Amino acid sequence: MLPRIRAFLHGLTIALAFAVPPVIAGAQAAPQHHADGAEAIVAAAPDPGLAADLFGLGDKMPRLERQDAPVPGWRASQGAQAIGMIGSTWEMVSSTGYSGRPLDVLVAVTPEGRIAGARLMRQSEPVLTLGISEADISAYVNGFAGADLTQAQAGTTGRDPDFPDVIARATVSTGVIRDGILRSGRLLAQAQGLGQGAIDRVSFQPADWTALLGMGAFGHVTVTMADAAEAFAGARQPVTPSDQPFLDLYAGLIDTPTVGRNLLGAADFNTAAASVQPGQALLAVMSRGLFSPRGTEWRRTGEFERIELAQGNTRLRPTDADFTLIEGLAIEGAPEFREISLFRVNADPAAGGIDPRQPFDLVVTAARPAAAGADLQLPIVARITLPQVFQIAQPAEEPLWLEFWLQKKLAIGIVAAMLGVLGLILLGQEWLVRRPKLWRRVRISYLLTTLFVLGWGLNGQLSVVQVMAFLNALLSGFQWETFLIAPVIFMLWSAVALGLLFWGRGVYCGWLCPFGALQELTNNLAIRLGVRQIAVPQALHERLWVIKYTLFVGLIALSFYSMERALIAAEVEPFKTAISMRFMRAWPFLLFVAAILFAGLFIERFYCRYLCPLGAGLAIPAKLKVFDWLKRRPQCGRECRLCETKCTVGAIDPLGRINPNECVLCLRCQVIMNDDHTCPVLRRRARGAAPKPAEEAPT
Repeated sequence: MLPRIRAFLHGLTIALAFAVPPVIAGAQAAPQHHADGAEAIVAAAPDPGLAADLFGLGDKMPRLERQDAPVPGWRASQGAQAIGMIGSTWEMVSSTGYSGRPLDVLVAVTPEGRIAGARLMRQSEPVLTLGISEADISAYVNGFAGADLTQAQAGTTGRDPDFPDVIARATVSTGVIRDGILRSGRLLAQAQGLGQGAIDRVSFQPADWTALLGMGAFGHVTVTMADAAEAFAGARQPVTPSDQPFLDLYAGLIDTPTVGRNLLGAADFNTAAASVQPGQALLAVMSRGLFSPRGTEWRRTGEFERIELAQGNTRLRPTDADFTLIEGLAIEGAPEFREISLFRVNADPAAGGIDPRQPFDLVVTAARPAAAGADLQLPIVARITLPQVFQIAQPAEEPLWLEFWLQKKLAIGIVAAMLGVLGLILLGQEWLVRRPKLWRRVRISYLLTTLFVLGWGLNGQLSVVQVMAFLNALLSGFQWETFLIAPVIFMLWSAVALGLLFWGRGVYCGWLCPFGALQELTNNLAIRLGVRQIAVPQALHERLWVIKYTLFVGLIALSFYSMERALIAAEVEPFKTAISMRFMRAWPFLLFVAAILFAGLFIERFYCRYLCPLGAGLAIPAKLKVFDWLKRRPQCGRECRLCETKCTVGAIDPLGRINPNECVLCLRCQVIMNDDHTCPVLRRRARGAAPKPAEEAPT
């Protein structure tokens, strides 16, 4: 006996270890956090050791620098070389699991747009905590290493060969993890100038100067000598006004081959493109007229003091280290330019550069000494906008819930058919209950379908865990998407909500609950085998109801304090062991389910009657039902108590009244009431209506 107790405690310890949010070595609190109900959920943060592990650096510890824009995360570098960025899925995209709590993964992305590594830092999923091993979760998350995020359709399907398959029996939770990793990874790639929405450096089509202007490849501004003369009216050396250009300026990003290769020619463009480092872009500045944007001072200082790039609060001034002199253009139709300059500019917003996907200004400042006072300045501004055609098209990402619905079309069809059939049964119950044999066949067939197809096949078992998640979500930023990601469960809860309004809790408990079906089927088998049933005294029966209502209230209250502890306590439900995991669990859980099913052999639906917190939760709003479809007679409870003794869950009191909080809508009492051979009232009426023998006439 002692070894068994030790084994039980060992299994319980393992369960508790999985249920408590993991504390990962190398994790620390991030400055940002989200409010989640009464507690503040702090995003995980890496230390150099964890960062080295994510990037595969071995013992070489990188330097981590926190940044909050354009996306929150940590920039990792070794010396002057950037090796990538790390971000938290909870902080960046608020990835939330089906439990309503964070699923936080640290994702490391290289400057080339590949996932270097990922590490699960926090999760409170009921399936993950107690159904799947830690090794399975780690292997799944680590499987994203090496994935290329720069592909246009990267990760948009659950069966992409670059990404690991979701874990069976945890498709929702692992699907949310995958979605959080990919969405965060793309943001980190974009923050490094790569991935979706970056400059298209591949596409090419022949074009002349006029065609490029039509595409919007260059910003253009012209300042005439007359404009300059007006601006420098107080200069020591005034400008002679005329219609000739003081400065005729064209400027634009030429990284895309359609612009750069047509403009410079293949050889010069390839040479220029080869010199571009990650996080840089090529800016061409072409001008004619009296004024020189470059000037001559840059030869002495190394900085082009006349040229500045401006975008929001960002200001960049090119240097000679990033300058290339272009002698001439290869494109047809271009004007004769006096100066052609090529600059490699910082296009990494995370490193203080411009965002090439957003408009920015090239400001050329002309200055002349004033006759009195400070120098006179004339800022000449050309607005540069990267045309959409030169950007990698960002595909419209389908929401995660829609992806799950598209993947589970067959399951959705099966559940919809089952709900449709159930609707016909309940709406046509008066016709069905007058045919006892047909009702019996329909009842058994539907319960078998619920158990084998809906339960063991589609994992369509509702749970009090979902009620806890729903109530917690109402207090911490409710999102329909969180619940839509499980289409079968969502459809069942929708049917339950509608059923509560029309019929009460019995729509689910009596027809759609796989574990309830298992109990009823095993009890029917026991009766056929001659197992004697135990009649629980009414006084004790009603007092035992307190157990399930207490469990429900206790679980809900505990979930508001700690969802992790509530998930452990929710193991009072045998659904996960018997239905979701098909009895593939440790022996303590199997022993618990076996005890419940064994009790159900003697007391029909023993668990439903006294222990089910989900049933208790459904019973509370069941009082709001609009219709009363179940019929009773004045004689019920006074002259006849047959329905009371035959009730599946003891929902009929000695006075013949049906308690809607306990009724599972099996329709057995309605069948008895309408059976001329069973109902004592109908049998008595039949005897009373029989013709009397004819009396002999008096002699």
